[in-house]
Amino acid sequence: MASAGFPSRITGISVRPDSSSACLIHKVGAPSNSLPGAVAVQVHRYQNKVRNGQAIRCAMATGKEQGAISTASSGDQTKGGLRGKLNKVVLAYSGGLDTSVIVPWLRENYGCEVVCFTADVGQGAIELEGLEKKAKASGACQLVVKDLKEEFVSEYIYPCLRAGAVYERKYLLGTSMARPVIAKAMVDVAKEVGADAVAHGCTGKGNDQVRFELTFYALNPELKVVAPWREWDITGREDAIEYAKKHNVPVPVSKKSIYSRDRNLWHLSHEGDILEDPANEPKEDMYMMSVAPENAPSKPEYLEIGIIAGVPVSINGRDLSPASLLSELNEIGGKHGIGRIDMVENRLVGMKSRGVYETPGGTIMAAAVRELESLTLDRETMQWKDIIALKYAELVYAGRWFDPLRQSFDAFMEKITVMTTGSVTLKLYKGSVNVASRKSPYSLYREDISSFENGEIYNQADAEGFIRLYGLPTRVRAMLEKGI
Repeated sequence: MASAGFPSRITGISVRPDSSSACLIHKVGAPSNSLPGAVAVQVHRYQNKVRNGQAIRCAMATGKEQGAISTASSGDQTKGGLRGKLNKVVLAYSGGLDTSVIVPWLRENYGCEVVCFTADVGQGAIELEGLEKKAKASGACQLVVKDLKEEFVSEYIYPCLRAGAVYERKYLLGTSMARPVIAKAMVDVAKEVGADAVAHGCTGKGNDQVRFELTFYALNPELKVVAPWREWDITGREDAIEYAKKHNVPVPVSKKSIYSRDRNLWHLSHEGDILEDPANEPKEDMYMMSVAPENAPSKPEYLEIGIIAGVPVSINGRDLSPASLLSELNEIGGKHGIGRIDMVENRLVGMKSRGVYETPGGTIMAAAVRELESLTLDRETMQWKDIIALKYAELVYAGRWFDPLRQSFDAFMEKITVMTTGSVTLKLYKGSVNVASRKSPYSLYREDISSFENGEIYNQADAEGFIRLYGLPTRVRAMLEKGI
């Protein structure tokens, strides 16, 4: 949910209805399999179509062939599948082997149409290439791609940043924040296309299944949720390849990474292979967003981060949209080897896991906000903020983004950081981020009070009475122990 406390800095996209949206039309042949709904369709690909303020690119069945799809839906698909009957399922789709196999599996087991959905949360253009072709080859009736980068940063990352949310002392919640924005968009797409179910490719061992499904429950409890990894007999990559070949689904030919990775605009995570043994040091060639600190430039770089109400708005005086600002900080931070974290964390499902995270821009942002708060928050407020931040991070990690408790915590964080406005200059050097300057028009720091020189506001002689009263419980206990 959007927080009213953020400056409105998101760049909009404007397209006149029924006008200049580019439309490319091409024929798609029927997949050579016997699954329900396997028919020839004509596909229109629309670019820069706008709905609900988000850019949407989609491939959808249109024209005369749409009648054929309707016939298939009312004919073969009414018979249902091996596990039951659903009408239309929106699938969280990446184009990889797992989600490509899920498409025919859903059709075979639930007799349904499958709408593939992909969220652009900054994972990179290369991961979005060829998705339309892959989705159609797998048997999907429609592909929807939404650009969620600005929404992701302004409405999910920034609340966590403002709250100072860090899970188990290190983790800046990159994947945890991305899942609810994706799941929320899936619920929206399900409404748009008239789907009665949603599906994801999360395994039964991880946290992401919880994050997706709690969002589905919170936003539309009537949607049926399908989690193939908790249902099917596929146990690994070889089984998935065999299933794909059996159902004429093209198998991705790209080299399989030895690591399990998740990338978005905030971070890149690495798990698996040698990382499964906490005693092993990560290999340098694993990292993709940052250079090794020892190979970073020998000259430090200074950055001035402008902040309004607890969230960054500018770099060196240049105002940027949230996503653009984070993207630029990723480039700068990565060049200096900033933001590498290696940790063993406690998963929500009970097991421990080891992961390595690269969060260059996020590390810089977190340092800047924290340093400015040292000027603008009083002691009691800062202590309570730190206490609540621990629970806030736990809620986000556990997928409870739309929980009233997190939303209430967010209102508290928004209120106490309203004066956290100013600028912080940071020094980046070989993996380190150090503060060089802090400035705020709402600073509680007073040089005339803090100076070692006597002043009119603070009389050092007053300290004697304060210490006597503050230390009274200590004196009374000591008197009791000594029988005084």
